[in-house]
Amino acid sequence: MTKKIRVAILGYGNIGKYALDAIQAAEDLEIAGVVRRSISNEQPSELREIPVVTSIQELKDVDVAILSTPTRLVEQYAKECLSLGIHTVDSFDIHNEIVHLRRELDKVAKENNVASIISAGWDPGTDSMIRSIMEFMAPIGLTYTNFGPGMSMGHTVAVKAIEGVKNALSMTIPLGTSVHRRMVYVELNDGANFETVKQAILNDDYFKHDETHVTAVDNVEQLIDRGHGVSMERKGVSGTTQNQLLKFEMRINNPALTSQVLAASCRAVVKQRPGAYTMIEVPIIDYIYGNQEEIIQKLV
Repeated sequence: MTKKIRVAILGYGNIGKYALDAIQAAEDLEIAGVVRRSISNEQPSELREIPVVTSIQELKDVDVAILSTPTRLVEQYAKECLSLGIHTVDSFDIHNEIVHLRRELDKVAKENNVASIISAGWDPGTDSMIRSIMEFMAPIGLTYTNFGPGMSMGHTVAVKAIEGVKNALSMTIPLGTSVHRRMVYVELNDGANFETVKQAILNDDYFKHDETHVTAVDNVEQLIDRGHGVSMERKGVSGTTQNQLLKFEMRINNPALTSQVLAASCRAVVKQRPGAYTMIEVPIIDYIYGNQEEIIQKLV
């Protein structure tokens, strides 16, 4: 039997928990351990037979690290893992900073003879792949990506990091033609000033480009639904033939799908030459488990 790919999970929030499920369900992956900021005496039941540490350096024989940390910590942790000779995959989701991250991690990965797949979620990630397919099917035209309605994990984490916020939820509401409304619900710490928190949210890069409404609530947990979705449409031209209409749509559990994409990327990253890649740069077949010719026979 081919040696399984040993995967460590850095961070054990929503993504980390579902990533463990995806790893354990995969025939070619196995969990090497989980890295958490702190370790309590009472671990979740699913971690009782799994090494849980506070540093990736405490784990043995790690092939790939899934970085399920907040997006703004991805670069720091990726550089640490790559410097140790460990491949990385992440779901970095700040679109206008992806090229910078790719450039930074590419240098470190090549220096240490490993690879990194960045922004391996569903958007950016698999949606980026669909947009790319639509682009070459109808090279002239416009593509509209409409998210939701649903909970945005990246935006929610960004709000939780703001001083004075005890808990938060950011909902994405599609208005059409790639325009979105952000509905943000915050549960404040005692003594926190709502107007100060609100302005910090409105000025954050995650929110300042969209219509954003911030509401204070007593209990965020009563509002959370991790369902999400996307609808992508392109109207364009193939050759000189106009009015080509392309559409892709899905409704999903957000962290479960993100984690499944990360698990598939663990399989793909070990097949790449040293360097950093976005998902659209990696052959699709590399993400799929199985014999290459059998996959081609099944899917082509």
